[in-house]
Amino acid sequence: MSVAILSDSEGRARLPFDVVASKLSVPHRVAETVPRTALVNRLRAAGAFPIVLVVAPAGYGKTTLLSQWAARDVRPFAWVTVDDRDNDPVVLLKHVAAAIDQIDPLGEDVAEAFDRPGESIWDAIVPRLSAELSSPPSPFVLVLDNADVLESVESLAAIGVLIENIPHHSMIALAGRTLPKLPIAAFRVAEPLLELGSHELALSRREAELLLRASGVEPDAAEIAGLLRKTEGWAAGLRLAALASQEGGDGLDGPLDLADVTGDERYIADYLRSEYLSQLAPEALCFLQRTSVLDKMCAPLCDAVLRTKRSGLELEAIEQANLFLVQLDHHRGWFRYHHLLLDLLRREVEEQEPDLVPVLHRRAAHWYEAHGDPESALSHAYAAGDIDDAARILSSIADEAHNSGRVAEVEAWLDLFDHEDRLHRHPGVAIQGSGIHAVRGRAEEADRWLQAAERGVASKRKGVTAVRPKIAVVRSALCADGPAKMQSDAKSAISKLPEGDAWLPAALLVHGAATVLLGDADRADVIFEEAVERAARTGSNETHAIAVAERSLIAAARDDLRAADDLAEEAQHVVEEAELGSYPTSALVLAASARSRLRHGQWDRARDRLTAAMRLISDLTYALPWLAVQARIELADAYVTLRDREAGRLMLEEARGILTARPALGVLGEGVERLEQEIAAMPQTQDRVSSGLTRAELRLLPLLSTHLSFKEIGERLHVSRNTIKTQAISVYRKLGVSSRSEAVAIAEDLGLVQATEDPRLELGEPIGSVSL
Repeated sequence: MSVAILSDSEGRARLPFDVVASKLSVPHRVAETVPRTALVNRLRAAGAFPIVLVVAPAGYGKTTLLSQWAARDVRPFAWVTVDDRDNDPVVLLKHVAAAIDQIDPLGEDVAEAFDRPGESIWDAIVPRLSAELSSPPSPFVLVLDNADVLESVESLAAIGVLIENIPHHSMIALAGRTLPKLPIAAFRVAEPLLELGSHELALSRREAELLLRASGVEPDAAEIAGLLRKTEGWAAGLRLAALASQEGGDGLDGPLDLADVTGDERYIADYLRSEYLSQLAPEALCFLQRTSVLDKMCAPLCDAVLRTKRSGLELEAIEQANLFLVQLDHHRGWFRYHHLLLDLLRREVEEQEPDLVPVLHRRAAHWYEAHGDPESALSHAYAAGDIDDAARILSSIADEAHNSGRVAEVEAWLDLFDHEDRLHRHPGVAIQGSGIHAVRGRAEEADRWLQAAERGVASKRKGVTAVRPKIAVVRSALCADGPAKMQSDAKSAISKLPEGDAWLPAALLVHGAATVLLGDADRADVIFEEAVERAARTGSNETHAIAVAERSLIAAARDDLRAADDLAEEAQHVVEEAELGSYPTSALVLAASARSRLRHGQWDRARDRLTAAMRLISDLTYALPWLAVQARIELADAYVTLRDREAGRLMLEEARGILTARPALGVLGEGVERLEQEIAAMPQTQDRVSSGLTRAELRLLPLLSTHLSFKEIGERLHVSRNTIKTQAISVYRKLGVSSRSEAVAIAEDLGLVQATEDPRLELGEPIGSVSL
């Protein structure tokens, strides 16, 4: 049967059916919409990808991105906004045909194919439309927005045929909250696919700032960063947070601070409920709410917490529904909920089933302990109200975490117990906290937690016997009553701590330190050596690094410079390997390393070590007075070598301040006096010299005192002869001399170098030693 093809006002053939015109229009772009320039450019350049998938939960800006792409791409766009009616394949194909017809009129045979009532779409419509699609006059893009609503087998099969016939440089873009029910896995093998998910669609920091400002909020950098973490770049979440901050949340009179916006705030909660939670079956919603007590989840953990065997299926269904579930590994084993959804779910379960919440946490704690994850067990035990279990777990893991550079996490755990009634009930936690506060420089807190531990031991609660020697270690380290009492406490602890105890290396360390204060460095070195051996065995990295640094300083004092250098390098290696670079106690290690570098004329590397130490030294206080004063003495000594009078004087002033609070520190007081006299005797010209010479010039000075020519020095330092000559002339000018020999003489007189004739020169080792 033939059909009459009507024409429009321009003489084009008109399709013989009606369509919903609004479904074929690219959605209007709101003026204040954030431009997604980077993603749009990525899509514009993706001509080699015949299929584009844009899949993310509601509010991630999928349609906005596609409309911005349509506005900027040189190719024409055929757009269909899919809805439930398109599960009738004829309705769907009519709209696809009409969309394509808008950018390039279809042939009469395609129009005729739609005017055959009762015929299968496979007899004429699909073959003719796909043939027309495969040979357009120019490349185009077909967008099927909301493609995930398609359920009809025939509609999906028809889309599959269109995909198979998409021509070169043309593209089909499928967008939706979930993956369309097409053979996506097969497509990934057969065709190049460009897939954009919630991770790619998450707003960047700059985009988030633009959105917030367009919403009438003027955030600072910290607010933007905090809100990005909470929303994870979710555009709708950012916009709703801006609205909440302007109008106040949950009935509050004034504006809500951006930092206080959470997922259970009414605007965000209303959106999540209406778009997602309201559509779930009661059983699925219950699963989400009850598993929200978990920061992360896997099927076996959920089974244990919920006393079920269906968690794997539930998690799979949640993932397929794209319900703000974040995958944590590549095996789809571990997941977590989006932060804002988690806030809402937790509030709901706490309101609806308050008595069940601690039970769920307790089950989670037991599962984690049984599966070797005590850190996760700790938080759940505490949330369940099982404080005794939490204290036991904390005591078992705090040392290892602290020694692996994770002191911030240990401090967060300790904060859970920062109540007087809890501290004296759990002296093991109290003494752990006292030690942590001490090494972090908080003297008052260290003393408060120590007193709580002592009260707990005095109460004769169960298990306090093991705490007593640890109390002696911390009391010794705090050195409140001088080196003799410090040594006595350390010896007491050593005699009572069991073999292999992680606190034994620390007891040996403070014993060695007390012995140094009492003036017996040789005996202290033997004690430190044992501390090093035991610390290495137990993984006590902080103690290990400090004890090795102490040995380096002792070796340097008795002129065993090779041993001092090797030990300084070892201590620095421990700090770097264990990631202890932010620990205040590492200041002593850095000081020992700086002095080692200076002995070899490596001025720039020494300066780097000193700069790093100066960033830490302010947190090394009279909480550990012996270590704080000793580190400052060593830093001052290094600055004296560099002829940096002011920096050396500053270190000694700080050391004097600590000695005022803890005057009984043995030989350290004498060390401060010696350096003060040395600085006072320094010629004023030395300040001018040290501040005037650059790092490169200071590095050059030791080599000027040798027989090497400028060319040979340049080869040693990997620079040209002309560079060395220029640096040398600059040195002469700054020293007020006119020759190399005069420069060397002045440098020797100022103590900047000691010229040596050293056979190591021929082996490529540094020549010229720094006077220490």
